[in-house]
Amino acid sequence: MTKVDFYTGLPNKLHTVCQLSNKAMQSGIRTVISVPDEMMLDALDKLLWRYPPVSFTPHCRSDDALAEQTPVLLHHGDAPLLGHQLLISLHPDPVPFFSRFERMIELVGTDEDDINLGRIRYKFYRDRGYELSNTDLSKGVSK
Repeated sequence: MTKVDFYTGLPNKLHTVCQLSNKAMQSGIRTVISVPDEMMLDALDKLLWRYPPVSFTPHCRSDDALAEQTPVLLHHGDAPLLGHQLLISLHPDPVPFFSRFERMIELVGTDEDDINLGRIRYKFYRDRGYELSNTDLSKGVSK
Protein backbone atom coordinates (compact mmCIF):
# COMPACT_ATOMS: atom_id res chain seq x y z
CA MET A 1 0.00 0.00 0.00
CA THR A 2 1.24 3.49 -0.85
CA LYS A 3 2.80 5.49 1.97
CA VAL A 4 1.71 9.15 1.85
CA ASP A 5 3.96 11.85 3.27
CA PHE A 6 2.70 15.41 3.73
CA TYR A 7 5.14 18.32 3.79
CA THR A 8 3.37 21.39 5.16
CA GLY A 9 4.19 25.02 5.87
CA LEU A 10 5.95 25.52 2.54
CA PRO A 11 6.52 29.11 1.42
CA ASN A 12 7.64 27.92 -2.06
CA LYS A 13 6.32 24.55 -3.21
CA LEU A 14 8.26 24.49 -6.48
CA HIS A 15 11.56 25.03 -4.66
CA THR A 16 10.64 22.18 -2.29
CA VAL A 17 9.84 19.93 -5.27
CA CYS A 18 13.31 20.65 -6.67
CA GLN A 19 14.94 19.75 -3.35
CA LEU A 20 12.92 16.55 -2.86
CA SER A 21 13.27 15.28 -6.42
CA ASN A 22 17.01 15.94 -6.45
CA LYS A 23 17.45 14.14 -3.14
CA ALA A 24 15.40 11.19 -4.43
CA MET A 25 17.45 11.05 -7.64
CA GLN A 26 20.70 11.01 -5.65
CA SER A 27 19.29 8.07 -3.66
CA GLY A 28 18.46 6.18 -6.87
CA ILE A 29 14.70 6.65 -6.51
CA ARG A 30 12.82 7.13 -9.76
CA THR A 31 10.38 10.00 -9.34
CA VAL A 32 7.32 11.42 -11.07
CA ILE A 33 6.29 15.00 -10.37
CA SER A 34 2.64 15.43 -11.31
CA VAL A 35 1.35 18.95 -11.92
CA PRO A 36 -2.16 20.26 -12.61
CA ASP A 37 -1.44 22.42 -15.68
CA GLU A 38 0.99 23.21 -18.49
CA MET A 39 2.02 26.54 -16.96
CA MET A 40 3.30 24.85 -13.80
CA LEU A 41 4.92 22.11 -15.91
CA ASP A 42 6.88 24.73 -17.86
CA ALA A 43 7.91 26.63 -14.72
CA LEU A 44 9.11 23.47 -12.99
CA ASP A 45 10.94 22.29 -16.11
CA LYS A 46 12.91 25.55 -16.22
CA LEU A 47 13.60 25.50 -12.49
CA LEU A 48 14.96 21.92 -12.53
CA TRP A 49 17.49 22.88 -15.21
CA ARG A 50 19.02 25.28 -12.66
CA TYR A 51 18.68 23.18 -9.51
CA PRO A 52 20.92 22.66 -7.67
CA PRO A 53 22.66 25.97 -8.45
CA VAL A 54 25.98 24.41 -9.54
CA SER A 55 24.35 21.57 -11.50
CA PHE A 56 20.85 20.46 -12.59
CA THR A 57 18.37 17.67 -11.94
CA PRO A 58 18.13 15.29 -14.94
CA HIS A 59 14.48 15.26 -15.94
CA CYS A 60 12.11 15.21 -18.88
CA ARG A 61 8.41 15.17 -19.57
CA SER A 62 6.63 11.86 -19.19
CA ASP A 63 5.84 11.67 -22.91
CA ASP A 64 9.47 12.23 -23.96
CA ALA A 65 11.32 9.45 -25.80
CA LEU A 66 13.94 9.39 -23.01
CA ALA A 67 11.39 8.99 -20.18
CA GLU A 68 12.35 5.35 -19.56
CA GLN A 69 15.97 6.31 -18.82
CA THR A 70 15.35 9.56 -16.94
CA PRO A 71 15.28 9.55 -13.11
CA VAL A 72 12.79 12.44 -12.73
CA LEU A 73 9.68 12.79 -14.87
CA LEU A 74 7.35 15.76 -15.15
CA HIS A 75 3.77 14.69 -15.74
CA HIS A 76 0.56 16.50 -16.59
CA GLY A 77 -2.66 14.59 -17.15
CA ASP A 78 -4.59 11.65 -15.79
CA ALA A 79 -2.75 8.83 -17.56
CA PRO A 80 -1.12 6.51 -15.03
CA LEU A 81 2.62 5.95 -15.07
CA LEU A 82 4.39 2.77 -14.06
CA GLY A 83 7.95 1.94 -13.07
CA HIS A 84 8.57 4.76 -10.62
CA GLN A 85 8.83 4.55 -6.87
CA LEU A 86 7.92 8.09 -5.81
CA LEU A 87 5.13 10.43 -6.83
CA ILE A 88 5.29 14.10 -5.86
CA SER A 89 1.91 15.73 -6.40
CA LEU A 90 1.20 19.42 -6.85
CA HIS A 91 -2.51 18.84 -7.50
CA PRO A 92 -5.26 20.33 -5.35
CA ASP A 93 -7.01 16.92 -5.29
CA PRO A 94 -5.67 13.35 -5.03
CA VAL A 95 -4.53 12.07 -8.43
CA PRO A 96 -6.38 8.92 -9.52
CA PHE A 97 -3.20 6.87 -10.09
CA PHE A 98 -1.35 7.59 -6.81
CA SER A 99 -1.78 4.02 -5.51
CA ARG A 100 0.52 2.69 -8.27
CA PHE A 101 3.49 4.19 -6.42
CA GLU A 102 5.32 2.91 -3.33
CA ARG A 103 5.41 6.40 -1.84
CA MET A 104 3.72 9.70 -2.51
CA ILE A 105 4.51 13.21 -1.31
CA GLU A 106 1.79 15.84 -0.94
CA LEU A 107 2.89 19.45 -0.56
CA VAL A 108 0.93 22.09 1.34
CA GLY A 109 1.80 25.79 1.26
CA THR A 110 1.10 28.52 3.76
CA ASP A 111 -2.03 30.20 2.41
CA GLU A 112 -5.41 29.28 3.89
CA ASP A 113 -6.88 27.86 0.65
CA ASP A 114 -3.93 25.53 0.17
CA ILE A 115 -4.02 24.48 3.84
CA ASN A 116 -7.73 23.64 3.57
CA LEU A 117 -7.17 21.63 0.38
CA GLY A 118 -4.32 19.80 2.14
CA ARG A 119 -6.63 18.89 5.01
CA ILE A 120 -9.19 17.49 2.57
CA ARG A 121 -6.51 15.37 0.87
CA TYR A 122 -5.18 14.17 4.23
CA LYS A 123 -8.69 13.07 5.25
CA PHE A 124 -9.13 11.32 1.88
CA TYR A 125 -6.05 9.14 2.43
CA ARG A 126 -6.68 8.61 6.16
CA ASP A 127 -10.27 7.45 5.54
CA ARG A 128 -8.96 4.84 3.08
CA GLY A 129 -6.38 3.45 5.50
CA TYR A 130 -3.16 4.74 3.92
CA GLU A 131 -0.09 5.13 6.12
CA LEU A 132 0.41 8.87 6.64
CA SER A 133 3.14 11.09 7.99
CA ASN A 134 3.41 14.86 8.27
CA THR A 135 6.50 17.03 8.30
CA ASP A 136 5.82 20.67 9.15
CA LEU A 137 8.72 22.50 7.55
CA SER A 138 7.67 25.82 9.06
CA LYS A 139 8.64 24.44 12.49
CA GLY A 140 11.39 22.04 11.46
CA VAL A 141 9.86 19.03 13.29
CA SER A 142 8.23 15.75 12.21
CA LYS A 143 4.96 14.43 13.55
